[in-house]
Amino acid sequence: MRLQIHDPATLNPDFHAQWVDLAAAAAEPNIFHAPEYLPFAIAHCDTYRNARLASLTIGGRLCGLMPLAREGYYGRWPLPHSQNWRHPNCFLGTPLVRPGHEPAFWQTLLAHLDALPSAGMFLHLHGIATDGPVYAALAALCGQQNRRCDIVLAEERAMLATTMAGQPYYEQTVRKKKRKELARLRNRLAEMGHVETIEGAGEAGLDAWLAEFLTLEQGGWKGRNGSALGDMPETRALFLSTAHAAAQSGKLHLIAMRLDGSPIAMLVNFISVPGGFSFKTAFDEELARFSPGVLLQIDNLDILAKQGLRWMDSCAAEGHPMIDSLWAERRHVARVSVGLKGFGRPALFALFRMGERYMDRRRKAKAPPPAPAHPENDDD
Repeated sequence: MRLQIHDPATLNPDFHAQWVDLAAAAAEPNIFHAPEYLPFAIAHCDTYRNARLASLTIGGRLCGLMPLAREGYYGRWPLPHSQNWRHPNCFLGTPLVRPGHEPAFWQTLLAHLDALPSAGMFLHLHGIATDGPVYAALAALCGQQNRRCDIVLAEERAMLATTMAGQPYYEQTVRKKKRKELARLRNRLAEMGHVETIEGAGEAGLDAWLAEFLTLEQGGWKGRNGSALGDMPETRALFLSTAHAAAQSGKLHLIAMRLDGSPIAMLVNFISVPGGFSFKTAFDEELARFSPGVLLQIDNLDILAKQGLRWMDSCAAEGHPMIDSLWAERRHVARVSVGLKGFGRPALFALFRMGERYMDRRRKAKAPPPAPAHPENDDD
């Protein structure tokens, strides 16, 4: 049983092949740590070249993998620590681990960080699914080792997990009055021309489809606030690279609603059997009154049966006004801080967590009531 820390730029083809096998067999699929996504994320988005890959090998077989980075700041605080490396377009931080090897992965990783003074005071984990076996193994191990394992921020986001067909699920989940209104909008939209929902890139090909998506997204609110994928060279390159890699491995799902051939709503999904990840969506804001993004999501409710999946992660923020109303199930994710062993670390970590909880209480006391959802965001 061996834990290694790799420079992502030095990986050989044999490691990549084992990585592909691990991603396909992981106890909890995570496309954002899969070889179709993570190498491109590091290449394009790791500005400071901090990312390393922590891997667990047992008997020569790759059994666990997680991107790791050492950070000098925790938020605005100068507090050295280790964390699972991430970037703004990484929506799940759960490591890839073979079933049954979850305790061994955490045991070897924490032992490595315990022995490394430069690892900092604690390990911080972003976006860990707390309702699966990987987190359960971490929590159990920390309990056995008398090690702090604190959920710093817990959230739940929309998830599609049903054996029902799309139409019955839609009728069960969405109230009748809302369904009637959406049917009216669909009919009104059809009065403007030929409306059709098409899966796949079509005859124009993948590059043309992706170019349409980037243009559509930049033409909306994300383009206006600078958060569209096409706004920055690194996110544009990440999107195109991962889409092509996922398409080559059969993990890319595209669906679009078109009006007289022009896209009015588009959706990019990543498939990672037995689950999937709804990565990005865009819609034509000039037609926002017809809710084309919502109509497209309704047309896509059969994706689980079509793709042979048990669930689809929305990758959306908690309380998202659109997808929360269509997908009834919820996935629980959290930021988790794990204390490290070593001289002075446990005591310092306990003091730090005490201060962090105090600051959280102050922020909550001062926070204004939540603002109503921006109407432009209801369809994306």
